[in-house]
Amino acid sequence: MVLLAGAAVLLAALGAARLSSSLGLPSLLLFLFLGVGVGLWVHFDDAALAHDLGFAALVLILAEGGFTTKWREIRSVLTLAGLLATVGVGTSIVAMTLFGHFVLGLDLATSLLLGAITAPTDSAAVFSVLRRVPIPGRMRALLEAESGLNDAPVVLLVTAATAWALGDSTEGPAEILGMVAFELLGGLAVGLVIGWVGARVLKTIALPASGLYPLGALGWALLADGAGGMLHVSGFAAVYICAMVLGNSDLPHRNATKSFAEGVGWVAQIGLFVMLGLLAHPERFSPQVLMVGVAAGLFLTVVARPLSVAICSVWFRVPWREQAFLSWAGLRGAVPIIMATVPLASPLPQARDLFDLVFVFVVVYTTLQAPTLEWVARRLGVTTGDDAVDIEVEVAPLDKIQADFMQIKVPAGSHLHGVTVFELRLPPSTVVSLIIRDGTPFAPGARDVIRAGDELLVVVPSRYRYKVENRFKQVGRGGRLSRWREESGE
Repeated sequence: MVLLAGAAVLLAALGAARLSSSLGLPSLLLFLFLGVGVGLWVHFDDAALAHDLGFAALVLILAEGGFTTKWREIRSVLTLAGLLATVGVGTSIVAMTLFGHFVLGLDLATSLLLGAITAPTDSAAVFSVLRRVPIPGRMRALLEAESGLNDAPVVLLVTAATAWALGDSTEGPAEILGMVAFELLGGLAVGLVIGWVGARVLKTIALPASGLYPLGALGWALLADGAGGMLHVSGFAAVYICAMVLGNSDLPHRNATKSFAEGVGWVAQIGLFVMLGLLAHPERFSPQVLMVGVAAGLFLTVVARPLSVAICSVWFRVPWREQAFLSWAGLRGAVPIIMATVPLASPLPQARDLFDLVFVFVVVYTTLQAPTLEWVARRLGVTTGDDAVDIEVEVAPLDKIQADFMQIKVPAGSHLHGVTVFELRLPPSTVVSLIIRDGTPFAPGARDVIRAGDELLVVVPSRYRYKVENRFKQVGRGGRLSRWREESGE
């Protein structure tokens, strides 16, 4: 019976995802509403279980985000992303605490909890919504990295704020900040080490089935989370960094791994939002809760978030248009609701009202912000132009002949379009064995022209694999004269 109900909810969620795409609404909202609807027949009020399951789902979502984040885009903005995830979060917490206490009339403990809970941007919302918006890869990577890194310090801050509200805290602000810094840096280090080791292992071993490579990659990412927990550092930071290292390594069946990670991420999102919807009980939403939730969301969106972005961007000379978009794109989704389960699982009297107003705030402002991201980006003039799109490369080892089989997809916008096979200037013994065009395969000659939408099957000696992949990337970005233009394939 449980399996039947789970399958029904999953299929309903898939239908909701398709409907959200048609309506231009973020799917996470429909998943939340689906959970609320299921809650009319199923009673669920276990905050502790919701907290544990929510954190587990968040690990999978962060892994998916790491696998699909491009290091080439993120490396130039990593410092700013780190500042937004730490200093930016702190700025938002201080601003929201003051607003909650002096404007909304909440007690200081509740105001501090409200600030800590609503400070982080949501990785699930950012990963699922932002990638459909045509903005420069650098800005997308910045927002994704921020959402992937800011969960780690916020967990500690929410836990500390809950203990302080209960009168159980024995640690001062300096100790808490030191702990946050240690756990974040430690998580980054653990993720880097395990990601590097995992990439080397997956490149070396020859598994009996291609479907085992995605499982292996996900296993290494989950290992990073577990190792982080054992070493008392941030498992969230560890799993995100580990997955990013693996996703940017030349793993066998790399695209299949990313597709598998995306599927796992979708399942985690569906389960997470449906569960959080079950935990909400709209009949308990009083007018006061609704008003406070809307007011808090308005202040965070138009004051606290822009202020945090401006403070963190001052040393990087980020144009005001980009700052405005970064402020509007700071989506809050499941993460604030998950964080609200921390005090909800404690005996804190005001925890239920806090959870309800955070739920209202997330629903209202996600509905407002997510569908308008593309419009805001165009109005601010931060959308991309006709930049070339990177090719997709899939690699499988051919152990017996010490060669690799490469499957290369040429997307629309790639400068490979119009280039002949001869003009690729590939290394010796490298053969473009087949081109699949409009579903029809043919063996190309040296003078055959590559077209957008083509799928190229290339056999390359293992020693030339990276050179060939970089060459295709060079031509894809710069055209047939890319070497003379000193285009980089990194």
